Amino acid sequence: MKNQQFGNWQSTVLGIVLATLVILGLNSFIIINPGQAGVISILGKARDGALLEGIHVKPPFISVIDVYDLTVQKFEVPAESSTKDLQNLSARFAINFRLDPIKVVEVRRKQGTLENIVSKIIAPQTQEAFKIAAARRTVEEAITKRSELKEDFDQALGDRLDKYGIIVLDTSVVDLAFSPEFARAVEEKQIAEQRAQRAVYVAREAEQEAQADVNRAKGRAEAQRLLAETLKAQGGQLVLQKEAIEAWRSGGAQMPKVLVMGGDSKSGVPFIYNLGNVQNQP
Repeated sequence: MKNQQFGNWQSTVLGIVLATLVILGLNSFIIINPGQAGVISILGKARDGALLEGIHVKPPFISVIDVYDLTVQKFEVPAESSTKDLQNLSARFAINFRLDPIKVVEVRRKQGTLENIVSKIIAPQTQEAFKIAAARRTVEEAITKRSELKEDFDQALGDRLDKYGIIVLDTSVVDLAFSPEFARAVEEKQIAEQRAQRAVYVAREAEQEAQADVNRAKGRAEAQRLLAETLKAQGGQLVLQKEAIEAWRSGGAQMPKVLVMGGDSKSGVPFIYNLGNVQNQP
């Protein structure tokens, strides 16, 4: 009977030992997946050196592992500022970033969670970087030279976040808005420019029309000069006769039988006589 009780006791102890070993084994290892980094804290103190992907040994029960995502993160952050001409300018930026694995332990010690990083570091630094970029140009330049505004913003934000272990990969201007007063000023300016362009167009059109009239007048004068020279030259009477016949035809009347009588007259005007009238006389 005693032997049986002793055997049961041994089995219980062995089971407890095996269970303890299993629990210790499960709590003595940590697996870090690709795209992650771990920070081990022993008795509440973070140890130097981040745990990168793979399997790692850790003290059981007295250590805690904080795992951080090292893949690209995206957050939209609003920002407001005043431009060089003291106009209010607001924007919303989409920021792509990731944590620097070398500085992840420092991030754990100073910022903590990813939510704290966004709210306490990225958001206020985005605001400050936007103030730096916007103050260098007027509100009109910020709108017309949007790419240059973004370059200045990227440079300022990257420099500010780098010391916190945050690597900025890219930023996008999701929205850029200005004050209602400036919007009205822009609209009035566009209307004035359209009116000015219309006035220039009308003036040019009138100038072109006047030039056309001058050209037509010059053309008529040149034609009259050439005609006068032709009439002065030999054979000018034939030209006059031709003009008279064409004028008769253009009048719409039937061409009568005519008698052209020449003479010594140098007036150059042909004498046209209707033979039908002669036949009808008594």
